[in-house]
Amino acid sequence: MNPHAPLILDIAGTALNADDRRRLAHPLTGGLILFARNWHHRAQLAELCAQIKAVREDLLICVDHEGGRVQRFRTDGFTHLPPMRAFGQMWMDDGKGAAGSGALRAQNAASAAGYVLAAELRACGVDFSFTPVLDLDWADTDQSRSSVIGDRAFHADPRVVTVLAKSLMHGLLRAGMAACGKHFPGHGFVRADSHIEIPVDRRSLKAILADDAAPYGWLSSVLTSVMPAHVVYPRVDSRPAGFSRRWLEDILRRQLGFDGAIFSDDLSMAGARRIDGREVGYTEAAVAALDAGCDLVLLCNQSLDGGQAVDELLDGLAEAQLKGRWQAREASELRRLSLLPAGIPAPWDALMCSTTYQQALALLP
Repeated sequence: MNPHAPLILDIAGTALNADDRRRLAHPLTGGLILFARNWHHRAQLAELCAQIKAVREDLLICVDHEGGRVQRFRTDGFTHLPPMRAFGQMWMDDGKGAAGSGALRAQNAASAAGYVLAAELRACGVDFSFTPVLDLDWADTDQSRSSVIGDRAFHADPRVVTVLAKSLMHGLLRAGMAACGKHFPGHGFVRADSHIEIPVDRRSLKAILADDAAPYGWLSSVLTSVMPAHVVYPRVDSRPAGFSRRWLEDILRRQLGFDGAIFSDDLSMAGARRIDGREVGYTEAAVAALDAGCDLVLLCNQSLDGGQAVDELLDGLAEAQLKGRWQAREASELRRLSLLPAGIPAPWDALMCSTTYQQALALLP
């Protein structure tokens, strides 16, 4: 077993080239994240995934495929999944049925969405999606709050978020796919977009744990992975959560009891390039994330100009390891491997004809 392969990289095109294969074969590479630019049609996606697995069978093929506005594959038969807010709205709408029936329908529909999402991806060779969003929909109650999250969130109530996220995860699991709760401890309260700036949430730890972070504790026994937010919570730590040992080790792992894999969010985001008040390079950011408690780190969209930044990170992290600036962890590698899917997926044509899949489609809002 590789002692620790923490890097999740990307590629520029719809098929692997020689540089892609070299980077994916690197012992520090643990997986690859796909984007819409890597998609042309289902047959091409399946062939790309086969090419990746031919490099190394244990590489984790990931994608951001939540539903709503965050869904990478939308054509050639892929179901257009609703945004997660649709399930929260279903929860609140009891309609003409018995009291509480809206909540029960919402849970059933969320499980159906998880199954459809995972079964379609797995039929094309994709292993894992970064879902569900556990952020609270503060924009539903305060229009000054995050439009970045907005309808990607299930609801403003952490109890409703927890139940619907657990339902969605049941659907993922039924298709053999693990889950990733994001963005710990919560991104919904801040308005700034961490892709382009560093959001700051000035609430107390007590307030954050009571609201935004509550689903992580309630789901700690079933969540398989978590992605922290590139948000600074200065009353808890001066560093963004993804670089904070206090948030990841002390609070998420020890206080909330989470023992699954922790991904960094994309290290190319603006929120990841400033630590302790200064801008840092990708290698320093990766080392900081790993030292804080991340098991895996993502670097996205740096392959588009030839991938010099990707090579610099691979070389830089290897050098940092040799110099003792970070240490490989067997536990982290076991967590990564645990995210690989279980069971053999149904081929696309067989999936389309299956009763389970058809019933799930009928339950979607």
